[in-house]
Amino acid sequence: MPLSREDVLHVAYLARLGLTEEEVELFREQLSRVLDHFQQLQQLDTAAIPPTAQVTVLSNVFDEDVPRPSMDVEDVLLNAPRREENYFRVPAVLEG
Repeated sequence: MPLSREDVLHVAYLARLGLTEEEVELFREQLSRVLDHFQQLQQLDTAAIPPTAQVTVLSNVFDEDVPRPSMDVEDVLLNAPRREENYFRVPAVLEG
């Protein structure tokens, strides 16, 4: 499925990427080949294959939740760009 130059530029715009003309052509070729592979996969008959959410055995990889001493507040805030008492000071993200 050959992509046009405009398709690549649109994807680059959405990803906020600045591309040179050489990169536009390189990515046009590469992305076209990727889409060709997906078209081959779409031709496979998967009607007899049940939907699968997980193909490997699930196992818990987390350590047991055991209480342990916390870091000292001064050590935690040592490299904080801004602090207010014992807290990180961050710019407001919500108005009001």
